[in-house]
Amino acid sequence: MSSPSHPLTTAVAELFATAKSASTAPWDALLARLLEHFDCTVGTVHLLDAKDGLLHLAAQRGLPPVVLDKVGLIPIGKGMAGIAAERREPVQVCNLQTDTSGVARPNAKMTRMEGSLASPMLLGDRLFGVLGIAKPVPYDFTTEETQLLLAIGTLVAQRLAN
Repeated sequence: MSSPSHPLTTAVAELFATAKSASTAPWDALLARLLEHFDCTVGTVHLLDAKDGLLHLAAQRGLPPVVLDKVGLIPIGKGMAGIAAERREPVQVCNLQTDTSGVARPNAKMTRMEGSLASPMLLGDRLFGVLGIAKPVPYDFTTEETQLLLAIGTLVAQRLAN
């Protein structure tokens, strides 16, 4: 896993230093940092609602309006975010437009994104939600990039658990 001293983890830790709950978390600032660091144009934060067991869209950047209603609520096990939540591990697709693996939902093509990565926010095995990032070009995220997003998710989960 990425070192806690990575500049991105340090920046995220500073963002979340005063967050007391999911409702006060700086989601927009987090997405801005993630998109800049990973050179992505779309980002999402889905939070797990313990009452209904669904992932709820808490924040997004760059999603076309036509898909907002389709990603507002995601069942565990459905789509990239739902599968990342179910497996408790990052899930990526090099090209959403041509993916035939079944990981991405058919509506994912409407994002016009290609390389995408969904990573759970975990504290141990406790799921808090899923972070998603995407690029408009085919892209395979490296192991280091994937582990860094997972580490960011863990950091966020730690802050939300306190």
